[in-house]
Amino acid sequence: KPLALVTFNDLLPSGPNGPVGTVWIDLTEPTYGIHGTPEPELIGKVGSHGCVRLANWDVEELAGMVKPGVMVEFVD
Repeated sequence: KPLALVTFNDLLPSGPNGPVGTVWIDLTEPTYGIHGTPEPELIGKVGSHGCVRLANWDVEELAGMVKPGVMVEFVD
């Protein structure tokens, strides 16, 4: 659980030094997203409201592999 769909909403501006790094992948689950970070040392640490933080180069690669409507499942 939860399941969400990729939507690629551009409400959050992305950029190499912005809080969501170079890419923001919006999900339909409220407050969930997958994004980059200008601070890769924070990856794996708690510091968001349901987001998955990746290195900018990793989230850029992921964004190239998914499209709107792709199902996302978070597993523990």
